[in-house]
Amino acid sequence: MAQTAFAALGHEGRLAVFRLLMRFAPHPVRPSEMVTALDLKANTLSGYLSDLTQAGLIHAKRDGRSLYYQVDLAACEGLVGYLVNDCCRGRPEICPQEASLSHTSPYRVLFLCSGNSARSIMAEAILNTLGKGRFAAYSAGTRPNGAVHPMTLALLERNGHDSANLTSKDIATFQTAETPAFDFVFTVCDMAASEECAPWIGQPLSAHWGLPDPVKVTGTEAEKALAFAQTYSQLFHRIKAFVALDDNRRIDGLSRLSLQAQIDQISES
Repeated sequence: MAQTAFAALGHEGRLAVFRLLMRFAPHPVRPSEMVTALDLKANTLSGYLSDLTQAGLIHAKRDGRSLYYQVDLAACEGLVGYLVNDCCRGRPEICPQEASLSHTSPYRVLFLCSGNSARSIMAEAILNTLGKGRFAAYSAGTRPNGAVHPMTLALLERNGHDSANLTSKDIATFQTAETPAFDFVFTVCDMAASEECAPWIGQPLSAHWGLPDPVKVTGTEAEKALAFAQTYSQLFHRIKAFVALDDNRRIDGLSRLSLQAQIDQISES
């Protein structure tokens, strides 16, 4: 299986598809979304998906009339195990141990979306409120709008958040050599998750907490306000669960593997 998997990943196009699916893991992705994100022809993508499926790296699932693809995480874990099986020649005492999260208090968290005018801004404000100094939250956009949406600011102020310093920023703001490393990076929109960014300094834990963009909702002012309120409610629920992971400083004692599993699980709530 390992040789077949490595052969499949040895092709630039198939590797790009696999990396995209891995950025969304454990969530599935529709082929139409992959075509758009990777600028591929549908028949080309179909061939790549077939090859990756036959190699045991991904699998398809159907939901109604829609077909989705997702990474087979167990197979990938086995592939990594195959690569390091002979590590340290059976002497575990000299093998590097799985480390807990290393950080300088408070934990630094970055929320990413495309426009950085609604979802990521909300997440930044919510975490800075609920984190009570244990977390320092920031937000940015891969294609920032340049201004925070007025409905975002109004909603945050009604819910008691400080919005004075909230601005729409480019992701490049946090990719300089002078930027301190982040402990966590969360994407809150599919567009940001589908874009391949340069590796983050310090290898932060990451997860995709995708939500629909309330800015794109059309209709009456009441319908638009409802979309913003629903987005806020979902983010509040997830961030509350995330902050709870650090009750009694539990994050310090959790392994990276355990933390990753828990922040992935939060994305499904």
